[in-house]
Amino acid sequence: MKKRYFVQLSYKGTNYHGWQIQPNASTVQEIVTKAFSTILREDIEITGAGRTDSGVHASFFVAHFESKQEGLDKDLKLVFKLNNFLPNDIAIFRIVKVNNEAHARFDANERTYRYYLHQRKDVFINDISWYLPTDLNVEMMNKAARVLLHYDDFTSFSKINTDVKTNICNVSEAKWSKDDYRLIFTIKADRFLRNMVRAIVGTLIDVGREKLTLDDFKQIIENKKRADAGTSVPAHGLFLEDIRYPKDIYHQ
Repeated sequence: MKKRYFVQLSYKGTNYHGWQIQPNASTVQEIVTKAFSTILREDIEITGAGRTDSGVHASFFVAHFESKQEGLDKDLKLVFKLNNFLPNDIAIFRIVKVNNEAHARFDANERTYRYYLHQRKDVFINDISWYLPTDLNVEMMNKAARVLLHYDDFTSFSKINTDVKTNICNVSEAKWSKDDYRLIFTIKADRFLRNMVRAIVGTLIDVGREKLTLDDFKQIIENKKRADAGTSVPAHGLFLEDIRYPKDIYHQ
């Protein structure tokens, strides 16, 4: 009987068309699957916690796989071998034994994304943060961010024509923080829709530019029309930074 494992990893999404395998495009899932299949010398299927868009990064990502080999979580050399095989923009942290029913995507109960932007030119972070040299009313952006906690239907911020069954998400945290010339937006929820975070950030920035009022922002959410919301911000400033699971899925 095959054993199921979680693999914890990170990747810089600049050179990839997102996580999920797709034809005629380089993806993180494809590269990681090849690494595991080669090192373990068996056909391995890797299932991720979700899909990230082209160019989006993950400082913490989780995927699961099954193997006929036991004790992979105890093999201290396995992570080293995998990282030697993988390119420099993908890194494996840890392999964890989980229950055979555990699922990296469906069992996740909280995900954290952060969006980074900088308002002063900085040549060292241009590929991981959006350069936006304009004044923003951060206080109003935070007031608008708190509005998100009072809604659960985020159709207005979802990419249209997706294959999801519901646009309901339970957002537990949404806030902006400022560090000198850098702004960071943090949002936590049980699940996210495609393009949701980037569309929310773009709309909040319109609030910060004082193009939208708080009432406008509420109306956009209630209208449930993507066309009413702001433009999606560039992908390279977005990071998936944490994924949480129930403790009972881990092998005792």
